[in-house]
Amino acid sequence: MDPEKKCCCCERKKQRQEKEYKDMINRLSRIEGQVRGIKRMVEEDAYCTDILVQVSAVNAALNSFNKVLLANHIKTCVRQDILDGKEETVDDLVVTLQKLMK
Repeated sequence: MDPEKKCCCCERKKQRQEKEYKDMINRLSRIEGQVRGIKRMVEEDAYCTDILVQVSAVNAALNSFNKVLLANHIKTCVRQDILDGKEETVDDLVVTLQKLMK
């Protein structure tokens, strides 16, 4: 996907540096592979606790992805918006953090 392509759920978009974009895609590809592995485990009647351990690993990988994405968002989007006088971005960040902490 093009780094400037619009998000499917909103009109906002972010142009990412090539390295950030590739890192994100690589992380998501690894997570996708882990999820496919879990599906295969279910199809092959793997033992429940073995599947649970793999699901936990996927959750940890997604949490790590979120932490990196959030840090990049604060350092780039939020910072720039504040410099541009768009104080409402702080409110948006608070709402986002509240959603992440559910």
